Amino acid sequence: MAKIIFNNHLVEDVAEELYIRALKILPPDVKAALERARQRETSELGRTILETILKNIEVSETQSMIICQDTGLPVFIVTVGGRFPVDGAMIKKSLAQGAKRATMEYPFRGSSLHPITRENPQTSIGEGLPVIYWDFDGDADYLDILMIPKGSGSENMSAMKMFTPAEGLSAVKKFVVDTVAASGGNPCPPGIIGVGMGGSADWVGVLAKKAITRPVGSRNPDPMFAQLENELEEAVNALGSGPMGLGGAITTLAVHIEWAYTHITQNPVAVNTQCWAARRARAKIWANGKVEYGF
Repeated sequence: MAKIIFNNHLVEDVAEELYIRALKILPPDVKAALERARQRETSELGRTILETILKNIEVSETQSMIICQDTGLPVFIVTVGGRFPVDGAMIKKSLAQGAKRATMEYPFRGSSLHPITRENPQTSIGEGLPVIYWDFDGDADYLDILMIPKGSGSENMSAMKMFTPAEGLSAVKKFVVDTVAASGGNPCPPGIIGVGMGGSADWVGVLAKKAITRPVGSRNPDPMFAQLENELEEAVNALGSGPMGLGGAITTLAVHIEWAYTHITQNPVAVNTQCWAARRARAKIWANGKVEYGF
């Protein structure tokens, strides 16, 4: 068995690196989707906007600059392998310290503050932050950390509604499309529309958030939800809101749905929008200290 050298300092280092990577390097699937959007866009203004976005991405990568000034709330999705030696409390503390180090040492604007006093310590962390969602994989022998800096332009356009079963799927579709229509250019489209269905009032929002982390255009493995993703994507693009809400054929790069079973008398639905800068960075950590970065 490999010697275990996994420790809190390694997780801190990885968390710091993930935050910075996510802010500076857009995932290849997002860049490819934006290029396809540029080619498909029928509006001259829309194409110009998409060309500017692509230039922005190029500059950020070649000049090692952050993609957007809104460095977002730090969100981590952590998947613990069943064969990985884990100390959950240590991981939680280390993720927070890594996010703080990235903010103060890189440095960039900290966007996290007290909800009443609005005091900003410029650390990106505080009570309840970073946001950490936990999952488990019984077959894995590594720790998987996915980092998502979630900007406010898109997060402010989130919505949730508790439907009754009698309202049916048509009401759900209308809710999703109406939510996107009402958001206009605020979430800096075209991005990803994450939809959560089922679960409870709190869990459905997590499902919608997880939906935006999937590679652009990947389909839900359940054929029913995959079909619904296609239908909603077509309906959203038919709105004509276009890039930055200034008109055009491409309002979203993709609609992704995550779902869960729910109660017999309810049907929660949530929408979580992601801007065109659909930032994410991933790392896998093994017990022997090996780290593999990706998206």
